[in-house]
Amino acid sequence: MGLSRLAALHGVATSFSPSADVTVPVPDDTVTAVLAALGVDAATPADVRRSLDAAESAAASRLLPPTVVTWSGEPLPAALTALPPGAVLTVDHEAGTTDAPVPLRMRVTSAPPSSAPGRPSWWTEPPLGVHRLTVSTPDHRRATVTLVVAPDRVPRAPGRTHGFLVQLYSLLSARSWGMGDLADLADLAAWSGRTLGTGFVQVNPLHAAVPGSPTDPSPYRPSSRRFPDPVHLHIESVPEYGHVPEPGRAALDDLRQEAAALREAVLNKGALIDRDAVWALKKQALEIVHQVPLTPGRRAAYCDFLAGQGRALEDHALWCALAEVHGPRWRTWPEGLRDPRSPQSARARTELLERVDFHCRLAWLTDTQLATAQSAARESGMAVGIVHDLAVGVHPDGADAWAQQDAFAHGMSVGAPPDAFNAHGQDWGLPPWRPDALAATGYAPYRNLLRGLLAHAGALRIDHVMGLFRLWWVPEGRPPTEGTYVAHDAEAMLAVLVLEAHRAGAVVIGEDLGTVEPGVREALARRGVLGTSVLWFERDWDGTGRPLAPEQWRRDCVATATTHDLPSTAARLTGDHVTLRHRLGLLARGLEQELAEDAADTAEWLGYLARLRLLPEGDGDEEAAVRAVHRFLLSTPARMVGVWLPDTVGDRRPQNLPGTWDQYPNWRLPVADAEGHPLTLEEIAASPRLHRLMEVLPAAPDGTGGTGSPGGPKARTAPPGARPS
Repeated sequence: MGLSRLAALHGVATSFSPSADVTVPVPDDTVTAVLAALGVDAATPADVRRSLDAAESAAASRLLPPTVVTWSGEPLPAALTALPPGAVLTVDHEAGTTDAPVPLRMRVTSAPPSSAPGRPSWWTEPPLGVHRLTVSTPDHRRATVTLVVAPDRVPRAPGRTHGFLVQLYSLLSARSWGMGDLADLADLAAWSGRTLGTGFVQVNPLHAAVPGSPTDPSPYRPSSRRFPDPVHLHIESVPEYGHVPEPGRAALDDLRQEAAALREAVLNKGALIDRDAVWALKKQALEIVHQVPLTPGRRAAYCDFLAGQGRALEDHALWCALAEVHGPRWRTWPEGLRDPRSPQSARARTELLERVDFHCRLAWLTDTQLATAQSAARESGMAVGIVHDLAVGVHPDGADAWAQQDAFAHGMSVGAPPDAFNAHGQDWGLPPWRPDALAATGYAPYRNLLRGLLAHAGALRIDHVMGLFRLWWVPEGRPPTEGTYVAHDAEAMLAVLVLEAHRAGAVVIGEDLGTVEPGVREALARRGVLGTSVLWFERDWDGTGRPLAPEQWRRDCVATATTHDLPSTAARLTGDHVTLRHRLGLLARGLEQELAEDAADTAEWLGYLARLRLLPEGDGDEEAAVRAVHRFLLSTPARMVGVWLPDTVGDRRPQNLPGTWDQYPNWRLPVADAEGHPLTLEEIAASPRLHRLMEVLPAAPDGTGGTGSPGGPKARTAPPGARPS
């Protein structure tokens, strides 16, 4: 009982429910290990008693929780209304606030509340922001905590809109250096917004990767979520590129020829995208370009960027510089360098100053090209623009884990519990943030992360958005089945998210697929966070089990036919995804049984589409079925409809096949046609198949929905000689 009580006080679950009617206890050893990672000693019964006494005493004497949240126009939390009469509240506004030059002071009275429900007459609403709140009581108790004042919801998606979903690395143009880059993203946005009336382009996380041999290609295990990866830079778009003198100019020309060979190998010789080879060439080019002095205006812009990023960028750049010398695994570095605040690390900042500046410059250049991509999207008429993706965590060997060691739980990894689809659970190899450490800093790491990602985003997708509420922690050396949930202060996590999205004017999308704790979707919807609905999973699970009628879909979601972790629509319609998994030994049952079940599921959906008159009678080929699927998505009330770009050209290969590592080329495939031939961005834009599919979509986000709009999309003329897909 003592261990359970201690765990509850620290947000650690002692049981979980993989389904509504099943409860599974968590092993005591797991609870003890997780508590230890939170700095709580529960090794012996005596330790449990001491820790429990300390926790209960602290809770009883605490005036306020570490973070207090107020929502604009909503009742105050009980933590504030329960303060004793005579208590004095002083709000010191966050840095940069100009509308409150002096601290805001309020005195709790016993006067009746004002006419606003739950908002006492003594309360004066501070401006939106993250402030410091100090409370002093008549009996001389005092507490200083974080006060988050947030709007009631994130910005709403303008009207109703549709757009493309794509993994940026897979989108090679005729000018790419072996993988898609930010110039390709800007071009895709400009073309699709102007020509097709799309309202957004959603891409994979562009976070900085951990270099390696080879580098982990997954965009969901980054070195840093705070800074983008310069591998996405378009070299020729760097202004200093055009001013490189000889002999550097000749060296750049040689590098461009090598990059062209990489591109040719991917597009026409069956080679996989080789991120390491691309980066080796780009890094050499950027070293040359770095020698060109910045103009006064460019230098001023760079200095402003450095000042705005502060210590976080210095730490990131120092990690990059140290990784060049000692390798990317910081736990194997000389002992003094494992601590970013040590005297040895301070000396390294000076000794490696030029390399630190180089990596700071790369972060700035990448940031400017991200801004250019979003500007191109908005100038094309897109209602939203670029949708960036936030991974659920970072690599344990990366820059963030090194620079923010106090914020991470050591010896723990994020994953997922066993469920009906995965009896063994999942371990994603990502260290979790400590909820107590976040609260102690006023959620500064989280706030800064969001602010950076939202700087050039029309919307932000949050992978595994349920992690704002709780995450499955797996102690090192244990299987995922022996993990447990650890809760965050969901109110604070949501308030910071809503506040930062409001400041950026950005939409927020939560990836809420899989096991979702009761109440989570409702809490997200209340704050305006859109969910994710994938056609094949939308069934009447509480009733008939049949495909969910379009009018029963939720409005506040992004509706799609697939995701980067699922089969393409063509592969699902043909059953190719089943044979692929059989070939790789991933099926739990026999091939014939799996194929029959998959075919029955597909046939049921196609029959339903036909009954809805979305699949014309006699028009039963695969391409027509793909169009019917998207007609169905448009018949739902979903605010945003996402079109997987590979679906537009009939690509059958998944970008990622969960459950595989080196058995399948995850995260390394270019967009290809139905025969598996890679296509350039130019060929995709000219594809007759793409244009036939996009004819079913409205030309602009005008809120009309349906299967088209009067006049149809803007002209879509394919250039002469374009290869059809």
